[in-house]
Amino acid sequence: MAYKALDIANKLLAKATDVCGGDLMSNMKLQKMLYYEQGYHLAAFGTPLFDEDIEAWMYGPVVPCVYEHFKGHEAGGILPENKEIIELTEEEEYMFNDVFDAYVDFSAYGLMRKTHAEAPWRNTNIGPGNVIKHQELIDFFKKKIGNA
Repeated sequence: MAYKALDIANKLLAKATDVCGGDLMSNMKLQKMLYYEQGYHLAAFGTPLFDEDIEAWMYGPVVPCVYEHFKGHEAGGILPENKEIIELTEEEEYMFNDVFDAYVDFSAYGLMRKTHAEAPWRNTNIGPGNVIKHQELIDFFKKKIGNA
């Protein structure tokens, strides 16, 4: 079952606040974390974690509706919204936590540089409206899972 990107974003923000000593995630970092969560989910389960597209923008992958929702925070940290955090299936939760743990310690700019070096972003025309195709994500992240 695919969720809404804003619900997954809020789950990421809540987890970051809980496990990172109260550190808040910026919108830029949130966008990259959504990209990694979606990529690994597609590769592992064959279905998207969330319905919305990821686009290849100048500073890396972006989910436009999530970006727009939080853009008022600019480079500052974002508090999770005061609403119920969605629950994933047990297998999805395990994958979500593994991906979170693997990437949360990178800075926003570290994640930007990382995504710029990866095929899904490199193989997509850069700019708003240019969607990173699910198949690009599946092909790339299946290789990463295979090397784990």
